[in-house]
Amino acid sequence: MPTLPWTTLGEPAPDAEVHVMASRFEVRSPKDVPRFFLKSLSAWRQVTRAPGAYGASLIAQPLRRTFWTLSAWEDEEALYRYARTEPHRSIMTGLRSTMKASTFTFWQVRADALPLDWADARRRLAERDRTGA
Repeated sequence: MPTLPWTTLGEPAPDAEVHVMASRFEVRSPKDVPRFFLKSLSAWRQVTRAPGAYGASLIAQPLRRTFWTLSAWEDEEALYRYARTEPHRSIMTGLRSTMKASTFTFWQVRADALPLDWADARRRLAERDRTGA
């Protein structure tokens, strides 16, 4: 399973609240995997330079056609500013037709909880899938 481990991108104040996002993407077909993976690497390069990003990680499970992201941000606006900026914006719209399912979840943590734990993120995503909320 190719993994880009947690990479620290910025240092929040020790007492800061951090905005966290975890996502799971499943593509429709095995033929969509290489394109999605290459685009995700482009988005990864962008996040490493994004203002307000504190850290990120990516897990690719190509045989399952599934990709996971986990990131920490200064605030919700920093995350959405990244999402609206190129190349991420075009990646989202360009890959929409290849997507089978996507799940997102958001929460807050104290800065001293960084780096984030994948077990917690996966639990939260599974709960989101179960409840739909």
